[in-house]
Amino acid sequence: MNGADRCFTGDGMMAADDARRALIEAAVPLTEFERVHLTAALGRVLASDVTSPLDVPGHDNSAMDGYAVRAADTGEGGALLPVSQRIAAGHPGGPLAPGTAARIFTGAPMPEGADAVVMQEEVEVDGERIRIGRRVESGENVRPRANDVARGDVVLRAGERLRPQMIGLLASLGIPEVEVVRRLRVALLNTGDEIIEPGLPLAEGQIYNSNRYTLTAALQQLGCEVVDPGPVEDTLEATRAALREAAAQADLVVTSGGVSVGEEDHIRAAVEAEGELALWRVRMKPGKPLAFGRVGDTPFIGLPGNPVSVFVTLCLFGVPFIRIAEGRRVAFPEPMRARLAHAVEKPLKRREFIRVRLEHQADDLPRAVPFPRQGSDVLSSTVWADGILEIPEGMTYPEGTALNFWSFESLLQ
Repeated sequence: MNGADRCFTGDGMMAADDARRALIEAAVPLTEFERVHLTAALGRVLASDVTSPLDVPGHDNSAMDGYAVRAADTGEGGALLPVSQRIAAGHPGGPLAPGTAARIFTGAPMPEGADAVVMQEEVEVDGERIRIGRRVESGENVRPRANDVARGDVVLRAGERLRPQMIGLLASLGIPEVEVVRRLRVALLNTGDEIIEPGLPLAEGQIYNSNRYTLTAALQQLGCEVVDPGPVEDTLEATRAALREAAAQADLVVTSGGVSVGEEDHIRAAVEAEGELALWRVRMKPGKPLAFGRVGDTPFIGLPGNPVSVFVTLCLFGVPFIRIAEGRRVAFPEPMRARLAHAVEKPLKRREFIRVRLEHQADDLPRAVPFPRQGSDVLSSTVWADGILEIPEGMTYPEGTALNFWSFESLLQ
């Protein structure tokens, strides 16, 4: 927890940037790897660099349907050449005799001696001969050997999370399996006697457990293996027992709710009794009661209870920690810039992360339009919005000010 040692200063709250940095510095990458087939590799994190075992393509080939020729045989135009052979993809032809052409199709290997391909639309067919009406330059419509990848090239780096096009690239190199980091096991605990599962009837004062499903889906999208023992009773003893059990079977414990200051909020006391609390409360809105520490030797992240606060703090703090623990190279995406749709006329006491939808403008940065209700209970705002706009505290901002914006897509990939 060395990265979080400086957290308790002043008013007991930490700046958002410092809090994120503390979590990133405290994350320890997994060192257990496994080999998986490409069909099971989507979303997994590469454990080692991948070097190409071959050239792609492995031979000069035609980029067009047309005729392979020696450029020198076309002269200044008007050359009449007999067609000496037909070459289809996957069927190499013989050497091209001087003064002849070969009918060739896209992807087919160039015959020895040929150095250009004339598109079929540019020739006039005259029986078994073709007439070429212009001078042809060497290299026209030819894809040279190793045009895509050369043998020995490092095509993917350790720490990359595999996307569909990366898997296609590996397949093009004849690589059937890759070494990946094992999945991060995350134990997810939900606290609060007032929450019940969807599908059950609501009693007076109860609410449905959205946090469990938001977090489970987000963690699965990040490639984690989720361990979920179910709701935790709102007592200190039950919370301590649940934390011990979770820490014993996971690489990371994540909770939602129970980290505030109410008498029924037991997470903070339970973590301090079972381990260490290194960070509690961040100077931001939404999501001030964020906690970070350890239960035994297992890292712990305590998210707030309100549904928007859960989602935003997971994106801004939980995901960067998880990315490093998964062995990924980049902890947090670079922001893009977007313009404030409305002025901020009074300095904010805490940094705010508001849910906005982008309106793209010709020849300018997009305009960030806020959802009209920014309460931490308004989960529908996260569905309406494209992402979050960061408004730093302590200053006023006129309409049109360019500020940092992160899309939810970039935060949760």
